[in-house]
Amino acid sequence: MWLLTDGELCKLEVTKVFSPCSEIKGYPFAGQGAKPSGMSSDIAVFYEATPNPHSMKFVITKVIADQPVNFANTTEAIRSPLALKIFGFPWAAGVYIGANFVTITKQEWVDWDILADPLSELIKEHLLRGEPVLLAGVEPVTTDEEDDSDDSPIVRQIKQILRDEIRPAVAMDGGDITFDRYEDGRVYLHMQGACAGCPSSTYTLKEGIETRMKELIPEIQEVVSV
Repeated sequence: MWLLTDGELCKLEVTKVFSPCSEIKGYPFAGQGAKPSGMSSDIAVFYEATPNPHSMKFVITKVIADQPVNFANTTEAIRSPLALKIFGFPWAAGVYIGANFVTITKQEWVDWDILADPLSELIKEHLLRGEPVLLAGVEPVTTDEEDDSDDSPIVRQIKQILRDEIRPAVAMDGGDITFDRYEDGRVYLHMQGACAGCPSSTYTLKEGIETRMKELIPEIQEVVSV
């Protein structure tokens, strides 16, 4: 069992080419420092606030996954022992695992100043014990991110923009945006990690992603979150 003790909540300022949520001026989570957890010669975990007040990004000083995976509940988390541990807490609302970070989303009734330090230690201990982050042999959740032979030229271009520009930028804020489909001039995207439920996600979607995609692909009329 983890004892919840008071911790100091801090954030990290990052400069990006594409402008995700955290670069909106006046947003309460923009531009602050990061707090490291306990250190070791091999692994350190530190946390960064994200533009989503319910999500915290826990950065690890090693690669923990070869592919990003989003878990919305315990059933989906069956392929991740680490995510299952986090979903064991009643306040857990989502876990997103990136290459070298874990974004955890909580419910409203608990504060990060009680959770951040214990969660940093939980993640670090899990890794130091050599416990897996993702289980081998368990089929991953399928996505439409990879190019398919049936993709139209526009869909291939959309996926390339997501891979090269959008996803690396929002990952710096602990989030992800993945492709769902393209129909009748509309691009449908999934908001994951810190992007899901973020107060600034609509601004990012419309003023950032939609504007950029319309600029590169005139056929696009609208970008929609699903």
